[in-house]
Amino acid sequence: MGGRNGQDPEEAAVFDRLRAVAKLPKDQRMSAFIRGQLADGVEPPAQPSGPPPPWMSSRVAAIGAILAAFDSYQPDLDGLGRFEGPVYFALGGRSNPHLYPRIAARLARILPDFTLEVYEDRHHFDPPHRIEPARVATALRDLWRRAEAIPPVNPGR
Repeated sequence: MGGRNGQDPEEAAVFDRLRAVAKLPKDQRMSAFIRGQLADGVEPPAQPSGPPPPWMSSRVAAIGAILAAFDSYQPDLDGLGRFEGPVYFALGGRSNPHLYPRIAARLARILPDFTLEVYEDRHHFDPPHRIEPARVATALRDLWRRAEAIPPVNPGR
């Protein structure tokens, strides 16, 4: 598998490209970061007209910090594997195929009750909950029903 935090070589290569984005001039970072999260040929969302809002500058600056956090974080995979509750992962089919599907596959191997639902026409910046809220709501209601069927860990507390 190799790579940081269990990444395979293709996923690690995506993160290497994203690390390079953090070194681009500030005015190029956000668009390059967004493109790195999408499948090849998928157009990113249109930029809003007018000047960027003031908070956008902190978002651009945060790209390096986000990637550094991914690099330094060591997840407790054993702890995740002990989690008995249901987990739902909504995956946009137009997101980077070398990143999000691999993360989902890794989680599916670790978490005992993992459900992956692919939204073929969605991506990371065109999320299912915003575009297909009824479908997501149905999936979440199913998840909650399954979670309610799990006995409490510490009954009586």
